[in-house]
Amino acid sequence: MSYEFESRIRYSETGTDKKLTLVSMVDYFQDCTTFHSESCGYGIDFVAGQGNAWMILSWQIDIARYPVLGENVRIWTAPYSFKGFYGYRNFALIGRDGEYLAKANSVWVFMDRQTGRPCRILPEHISGYGQDPKLDMEYLSRKIGIPTGGEKKEAFQVHRYQIDTNNHVNNGQYIRMAEEYLPEGAFVSRLRVEYRKQAYVNDTIVPVVLSQGREMLVSLCDLEEKPYAVVAFTLEDA
Repeated sequence: MSYEFESRIRYSETGTDKKLTLVSMVDYFQDCTTFHSESCGYGIDFVAGQGNAWMILSWQIDIARYPVLGENVRIWTAPYSFKGFYGYRNFALIGRDGEYLAKANSVWVFMDRQTGRPCRILPEHISGYGQDPKLDMEYLSRKIGIPTGGEKKEAFQVHRYQIDTNNHVNNGQYIRMAEEYLPEGAFVSRLRVEYRKQAYVNDTIVPVVLSQGREMLVSLCDLEEKPYAVVAFTLEDA
């Protein structure tokens, strides 16, 4: 069973070009899955009350066009599979005329909050969601390889405003961190993110940046250069 809501692109969601920013697009997708869960009775409070949490493992977002300030859009989501510990969910950003502005695939893991380990998904955790067919898009591996030779950038600390209800850095915040190293005016046609471990307030982030052709890879690492998250941008001519 899918879920969607309508919106209009707000000034606060746009960049210098008056287009929806990539992070704001991710925020829309996060909001959509949260609204979906709440509408099914599986909202944040319910899942936490069961001692569980859904954590995202990866994003793949393929972008055809960024909507502009004032444009009317629909944000859509549906799960298409649950296996073992994992949930698989599509998203779409759709224009007024039914045009797909962006399609996304995401992989989630169901966690035991007390142990911090994955736990098996039971029918009572998901029966209200239903499942839709997969969106027609390319599906890449959730894992992103990291070639050697990246350039280490200046380290920085995690701040409180980057923390979410799970008390760690929100997944969209890693994307915002990585965007700092994009060329000015870059058009990102594909975003891939692999989340490897959780970062908390006051942790130190060490960015390592590598450009290879049309792809820019940003590893957001700890002090031992083990990644919290790996962000891969595919760039096109604007």
